[in-house]
Amino acid sequence: MTAALELVDVGRRYGRLRAVDSVTLEVAAGARHALIGPNGAGKSTLFGLISGTVRATSGRIRFLGVDITRRSPHRRTRLGMGRTFQHSSLFDELTARENVAMSVQRKLGHAGNPMLPTGRFPDVESRSGELLELVGLDDLAAIEAGSLSYGHRRQLEVALALATEPALLLLDEPTAGMSREEARQFMTLIGGLPPELTLMIVEHDMDVVFELASAISVLDAGRLIATGPPEQIRASAEVQEAYLGSGERMDQVFIG
Repeated sequence: MTAALELVDVGRRYGRLRAVDSVTLEVAAGARHALIGPNGAGKSTLFGLISGTVRATSGRIRFLGVDITRRSPHRRTRLGMGRTFQHSSLFDELTARENVAMSVQRKLGHAGNPMLPTGRFPDVESRSGELLELVGLDDLAAIEAGSLSYGHRRQLEVALALATEPALLLLDEPTAGMSREEARQFMTLIGGLPPELTLMIVEHDMDVVFELASAISVLDAGRLIATGPPEQIRASAEVQEAYLGSGERMDQVFIG
């Protein structure tokens, strides 16, 4: 299967600290690829290296065959890389529809004045409605983002990311802070995304990981210690040792 994302000996050093240590990894096109590991393993740093918010100090990163190692986050977005963040980036005073429409306007080339009423652009209105329906928020389109529940806000952030029409979507701790019911709804949302969209997910909730992932990579102390299908990762002695060594109980890590 064709690789959407390729990392070759990618590293990030802070003085003597190797936050990410020579990671080589391929993410197949259309995969649901999860990145897991104990606290402090380097997951957030690696996500930053992929998205461009952190600069690599070694190695190469290719996205859709293009070397993006030195490209800015903005240029990676233009190539087709989208991302959600742990912390909200919504405009709370705008409705759900208006938040999505602002992203759609930029994508469709109506960015001269992003605060113009979106009703002036039928293509923006139509695409915004499609995205809200895709993430299950069409009934809440007129609600201000600041009044949405935490789970609904996360769904809205996915809609904003999808507005850029990414080939690869990076989801950073998407269910953190959600109730169990909200997490189930979010998993349903992710499961319904187009199969050609490649997803890479950093997630602590193992129920979410093993429900959604077609492949899992495990980091420990900045090193990639395992990559494979969920059943292989679940059975890996090295992965179990990494989690046990972190003080986390295996029944909490791998049993829902």
